[in-house]
Amino acid sequence: MAKGISYKDAGVDIEAGNRAVELLKHSVKKTWRPEVLTDLGGFGGLFALNVEKYRQPVLVSGTDGVGTKLRVAFAMGKHDTVGIDAVAMCVNDILVQGAEPLFFLDYLAVGKLEPEKVAEIVGGIARGCEQAGCTLIGGETAEMPGFYEAEEYDIAGFAVGVVDRENIVDGSTVRKGDVIIGIPSSGLHSNGYSLARKVLLHDDYGRLEQYVDELGCTLGEEMLKPTIIYVPVVLPLLDRINVKGMAHITGGGLVENVPRVLPQGLTVKFDFGSWPVPPIFKLIQQQGDVAEEEMYRTFNMGIGFVLIVAPEDVDRVRAEISSETYVIGTVI
Repeated sequence: MAKGISYKDAGVDIEAGNRAVELLKHSVKKTWRPEVLTDLGGFGGLFALNVEKYRQPVLVSGTDGVGTKLRVAFAMGKHDTVGIDAVAMCVNDILVQGAEPLFFLDYLAVGKLEPEKVAEIVGGIARGCEQAGCTLIGGETAEMPGFYEAEEYDIAGFAVGVVDRENIVDGSTVRKGDVIIGIPSSGLHSNGYSLARKVLLHDDYGRLEQYVDELGCTLGEEMLKPTIIYVPVVLPLLDRINVKGMAHITGGGLVENVPRVLPQGLTVKFDFGSWPVPPIFKLIQQQGDVAEEEMYRTFNMGIGFVLIVAPEDVDRVRAEISSETYVIGTVI
């Protein structure tokens, strides 16, 4: 009897998927908090909210991806850090409202499922979750031949956190004269890569191997630096200091993200030059002849997260944060 076509013949290897799950089990379980009630392999992840810790718990959720930074990972053959970016883009967003990240889910779509590569990618996601103090509670890996090329994949992430209703940070108490404190980025983070790739690579991904003196590393190493997760730095601060507003500096840069958290009638006067702009941004601006306004609308320009506080709290905030911070502007 003739053998019929199989799912594997169509490009989907179920056994490879099972091997991938076995490879990543250890790194995933390292992220689990005590509130997790399920094991790997269920249809849904159960998480028991600690209701004794909160008087009026409010869940805060966020979702994001890594964008065209993945093109750099494909070209470099390096897949162990983009998962950190996926986590960072989500948990930093919910941190803006004062939320503690509780758990994270990922969606990974691949052209061809290679268990070792999947384990690398998800291992990065797990490391990001460890940094954020949240559980990687579940995920989905979809093999999609004919939709993605064999070496391609995409990642999306979904984070859920919690904050007491009375402790929600929403910017409503921000007033004229409040001060903007900037916490540095590691570089490009995960935004503006379509412009960065166009200017720096010109579709020649061999340039990623070039060592650039100004950067102190290769272009590829610089472009794959993971997004900083600000949860360990900012979350403890919220218990001790009245932080009135926060912003995660992503697409839109400083000039579009900070005004999003301000009450009507207020805006920000930035003191450009009050913080060091990393060399990668100067390189993009020079090589692409990019206008300064466009740079600040597209990139974080060296500031990854922003806090808004009263003038009398500035010194306390800067003393509490172990990393370097900068006073970058004023609410007007």
